[in-house]
Amino acid sequence: MSQLAPIEEKQVILIVDDTPDNITLLSALLKDKYRIKIATNGVKAIAVASMQPSPDLILLDVMMPEMDGYETCRRLKQEPSTAEIPIIFLTAKSQVSDEEMGLSLGAVDYISKPVSPPIVLARVATQLNLVRARYLLQDQNKNLEYLVQDRTRKLAKMQDAIIMAMASLAETRDNETGNHIRRTQNYVAALARHLRHLPRFSAELTEQNIDLLYKSAPLHDIGKVGIPDNILLKPGKLDSDEFEIMKLHTTYGRETILSVERYLGESNEFLRFAREITYSHQEKWDGSGYPENLVGNAIPISARLMAVADVYDALISKRVYKPAFSHQEAVDIMRKGRGTHFDPEMLDVFMRIADEFKEIAQRFKENDSESA
Repeated sequence: MSQLAPIEEKQVILIVDDTPDNITLLSALLKDKYRIKIATNGVKAIAVASMQPSPDLILLDVMMPEMDGYETCRRLKQEPSTAEIPIIFLTAKSQVSDEEMGLSLGAVDYISKPVSPPIVLARVATQLNLVRARYLLQDQNKNLEYLVQDRTRKLAKMQDAIIMAMASLAETRDNETGNHIRRTQNYVAALARHLRHLPRFSAELTEQNIDLLYKSAPLHDIGKVGIPDNILLKPGKLDSDEFEIMKLHTTYGRETILSVERYLGESNEFLRFAREITYSHQEKWDGSGYPENLVGNAIPISARLMAVADVYDALISKRVYKPAFSHQEAVDIMRKGRGTHFDPEMLDVFMRIADEFKEIAQRFKENDSESA
């Protein structure tokens, strides 16, 4: 159906009749108020109705050779491009059964011949007013849909900004740079997109979940806000007691996410991923990690992804206790962690796309902290 024309433009009526006198009469009656199109049989009517601008209304004769009005109506209603155009039958057939037939095929009205000009004008005006009202309603619905989508986009953007602010706060306390969280979330998304094609990961790593992982990854170290400065900022190696305290950042992170879930009274996939990542990203495939010494597939996929991303970035980044390793040095070190620190299949995919990690690192490079 044609788009709503400006109010000053004439609406389009298609007159379908095989009798020239009938066409002349109807055209003369309607041409001053409406734009008229003509078809002298059903086949032409279907062709004309499909052309732009498509009719806003069709006046359709019933008794025509080859293809009568009923069959023409049936075919018009079968085509998506013409199915919504209202049809008024004009016919000398005046039996109730004839009218029932026309209305059952989808016609909106049925006018008997010989036509009464006032009746034709009134019925046509009624249907075209309904057409215009329907167009206006469709436009309003589209505007409403746009406003809802716009508000949703703005809300999502605000949520993302809050997440980044919270994550940046934790990173700042740790003397790490803001681009660390940018890099790691991009590593996670890149690795997940390659893993999603493997049967073992395909159910979890849908496109929607990858987007949620990308958004939740910056929260991985949010629990560090609860670690004392003398431990968090210590330039040397932590002793055993200090390390036990440092390990608590995973628990603090999980408790932060759980408090959000309790406040909301529910959870969702984003919060689930955030909770898994904050709590379990320090677990290792062989069970030597923390806080629960989880082994293998008991470690959530989200946390295994984060482990690869976080370790790679830590290796290529300068820290108070270590220099930055080159990209190749970092890759060589991580290769040695296959099956001990990292999920073997996940690490294999990382090795295949290591250059993509390097490109991400370069894109979000710090002035003096990278040598990748």
